[in-house]
Amino acid sequence: MANLSTTYLGLELKNPFIVGSSGLTATYEGIARLAKNGAAAVVLKSIFEEEIQMEFREALKNQLGPQDNNLDFLDYLDYQIKADVLSKTTELIRRVKADFDLKVIASIHCRSVGEWFAYAAKLQEAGADALELNIYRLPSSLEVSAAEIAEGNERIIEKVMKHVRIPVSVKMSAYTTDVAYTAQRYAQLGVKGLVLFNRFYQPDIDLENNRVVGGQVYSNPNDYTWPLRWVSILAPKVALDLAASNGVHTADTAVKMLVAGAAAIQVVSSVYKNGPDYLLDLQHGLDRWMDKKGLQDMVALRAYGRAMMPENPELFERVQFMKYFGEV
Repeated sequence: MANLSTTYLGLELKNPFIVGSSGLTATYEGIARLAKNGAAAVVLKSIFEEEIQMEFREALKNQLGPQDNNLDFLDYLDYQIKADVLSKTTELIRRVKADFDLKVIASIHCRSVGEWFAYAAKLQEAGADALELNIYRLPSSLEVSAAEIAEGNERIIEKVMKHVRIPVSVKMSAYTTDVAYTAQRYAQLGVKGLVLFNRFYQPDIDLENNRVVGGQVYSNPNDYTWPLRWVSILAPKVALDLAASNGVHTADTAVKMLVAGAAAIQVVSSVYKNGPDYLLDLQHGLDRWMDKKGLQDMVALRAYGRAMMPENPELFERVQFMKYFGEV
């Protein structure tokens, strides 16, 4: 039996499988089921900036009464709502850390500098082993350039890095123009890892009922090729741990990500579809493949992967393109 233990963000993991931020990791009971089935780490369901703002607006509408013009009370209510959201997450971190043998990665979904550095510090104090920043906003403004968006993202990272000691990772968008340059910039800012890639809310149109609806929520097994490409390109170039995310539905796909250079695998959709015990199937599948190849541990697996990779991944990609689409 192979040794599946690995290192991600400087954390010792018993295997490379992490359950990503989702409803699966939102409650103590949910995390207990994941821990029972061998999850090495969980990324807690994100604290969303928009959720806090929405809760504040709802409270303004329904609960104020005679306090509607009391600015001191409004400040208190805003503070109290934020404190409640944080207290639920920090209590969850403490309980999980006390009861289960897995690493806890807190998650913040942020789109502006705001107060997020304070949230990060509180999550660290509660015992989070690491912090994942999910930095995303839909770049739909005609007045905001890509450079301005990139600068804003870097400011968020810089602010957080000044207030935490635990390792920080960033969950990147697959639609970033300069993925390699951005990865290098984040490494220079002190980020320890990247999650490749985020999965966005996809809208759709219900033509029968004339309304906008949510699109496909789960990833599908073919989605893995884009993160696989970028894991293979970035792994030998940047001093960052890479976590592959999106489309990992089978042990074979997980193996491909690890061979390409991923330090860890984040899974969500496959666990939703198959249940928490599917984590054991993924682990057993990886173990069987390693035994078949005579690989004793993840160090040997990474060496095996490096030997497979071409020296110039971009050239390899271009050659393949020309092979299939160029003139014969």
